[in-house]
Amino acid sequence: MKFGMIVTPRSGAQWAESVRAAENEGYRTVLLPDTMYTPSPLPMLAAAAAVTGTVRLRPNVLAAPLRHSAALARDVAALQLLSGGRFELGIGIGRPDAAGEAARLGMPWGSARQRREQLREAVAAVRAAVEPAPEIVVAASGPRMLAAAAEIADRILLAAQPAATEADWADMVRVVRDHTDRDIRFTHQLVGIGDRLPFWLGKHMGLTAEGLRAANAAALLPETPAAAADLLETRREKYGIDELVVPDELAQAFTPVMRRFVPPSTDPR
Repeated sequence: MKFGMIVTPRSGAQWAESVRAAENEGYRTVLLPDTMYTPSPLPMLAAAAAVTGTVRLRPNVLAAPLRHSAALARDVAALQLLSGGRFELGIGIGRPDAAGEAARLGMPWGSARQRREQLREAVAAVRAAVEPAPEIVVAASGPRMLAAAAEIADRILLAAQPAATEADWADMVRVVRDHTDRDIRFTHQLVGIGDRLPFWLGKHMGLTAEGLRAANAAALLPETPAAAADLLETRREKYGIDELVVPDELAQAFTPVMRRFVPPSTDPR
């Protein structure tokens, strides 16, 4: 199992401290959201590259329709240079509510088919222009997007709703397997552990741990570290879901689970 931490910057000093702490805790990847309400991820990840030495760096995830492919390839090349090849390109066609962000940026917002084509063009541009080419992590949920991701991704983030069940995940994995013979691996994001959820899930979506448990939400892990670790290992073996992304709000609660897979770093930074 591999683990990433989603960190939201609140100041330059806090950001540097947080990414170094994630690296020392044993997280493989630091991830940063790409929204109009959070700092632009590419310059923030460039700053993270300067204060870390091993942790990988990934936007979670860039919306391809909001960036010109050639400009994106140039930015990715700079990130690869600064990080010594530790950058990973998390990318997708945009969240359902991203049309408003496109309008604010003065960018056209096409149909789902057009945005899938923009995604293909962006990935092709990055792979053609950047050496070494970064790992491409495509966020996907619906059947058409999963099929498109199967063609171009190195890894797929299962962008399911928080209440999605393990059966829902199995269906998503099956769609990908039906469209490629490559050994694509999968990522999912932790929704909660025990009774702990990120603040925004309750405030903005009205979700509770009790309700998610009643819905058999797969991304809500049991609080007992052994049970949670066993569940993660079972899903790795059964579905190829070998990476878990942890919001920083849940990192402390998740630490006993992660320690069953990854020891903390001895690097003093």
